[in-house]
Amino acid sequence: MKFTQHIFIIFVLALAFFSCTDKHQQQQGPPPATPVTITKVTNTNAVFYDEYPGTITALNEIKLTSQVSGYVTGIYFKDGDKVKKGQRLYSIDAEVYRANLNQAQAGLQVQESNLLKAQKDADRYHELDKHDAIAKQQVDYADAALEAAKKQVAAAKANVASVNADVKFASIEAPFSGTIGISQVKKGTAVVAGQTVLNTISTNNPIAVDFTVDQKNIYRFNELQQDKNNVKDSMFTLAFSDELYPLPGNISFIDRAVDPQTGTIKVRLVFPNDNGMLKPGMNTTVRVKNTASKNATIIPYEAVTEQLGEFYVYVVGDSSKVSQQKVQLGTQIGDNVIIKDGLQAGETIVVKGVQNLHQGSVITTAPPKPAMQQKK
Repeated sequence: MKFTQHIFIIFVLALAFFSCTDKHQQQQGPPPATPVTITKVTNTNAVFYDEYPGTITALNEIKLTSQVSGYVTGIYFKDGDKVKKGQRLYSIDAEVYRANLNQAQAGLQVQESNLLKAQKDADRYHELDKHDAIAKQQVDYADAALEAAKKQVAAAKANVASVNADVKFASIEAPFSGTIGISQVKKGTAVVAGQTVLNTISTNNPIAVDFTVDQKNIYRFNELQQDKNNVKDSMFTLAFSDELYPLPGNISFIDRAVDPQTGTIKVRLVFPNDNGMLKPGMNTTVRVKNTASKNATIIPYEAVTEQLGEFYVYVVGDSSKVSQQKVQLGTQIGDNVIIKDGLQAGETIVVKGVQNLHQGSVITTAPPKPAMQQKK
């Protein structure tokens, strides 16, 4: 009996509590509208840039090495000079090679004298053979000696040419016109043929920029390569931190094959470099203009909220209530972002104040009223 009375008392108290709460809420009324800033969604032509890390490289570059061993006897340029094809750059001590050349030339003269004697002997024996005044075997021996002498002369000439090449290689010339770097050797330095690097020459105007793109973009870049107006339209530009290179470039070539491990392919651009601002080895950002998003939906990025890796915006509906709408983001352009899917032109979305909203919130675009000050 007492237990039943306790249950009844608890029920009566709970009923009284909820009744008071409901009356209090009715007195307070609905929650106030949340002040926000809204905008209407429109479509426009979007122009933005795809960015790729790139490396500046010379179109033609070679490391100079000597083809003969010896000591450096002369340097005929200044570091960083513009050099012309065929210009003399270094000389290697050639005394030994000149001595070898003199010896080889003397050996050639000896062999030429032997050839002359063998030729006379063969002519004489053939004349005697016409009158049957000599054994046929002697004539054959003379002819064989003549052929051997001719081969010895040919070998002596080849030796002279080889030694003469060593003498020429002792003078190192520029293989093409370009800019020469800092010399890696000084006068008196001993160099080893084919091993010691003397310097590097490269062509710097025009200059190349290499970067890689995903294989799915090959068709697009092939089209850009065929487009003769890509330079005029500034399709390819370079960025260094906050600075832009002032001159546009164009595609030189697309590599022959895709890297099967990365699924990428190398693309090479060519840029004018009259002032020498671009140096081989520099890192840069390649900016490729993208005009594919015509009539695109673009909204302020601050209107987007993220939840568990998915993106939403608040769309304003009837009675100034908002609802969350899932969207698919495209490329960010400054403070705006392209919406690939989820919004239509003409819809109204919340831009500022999204952090105070939830599904079904009532909004207002009027500025909030200042708090009332109590009278003293």
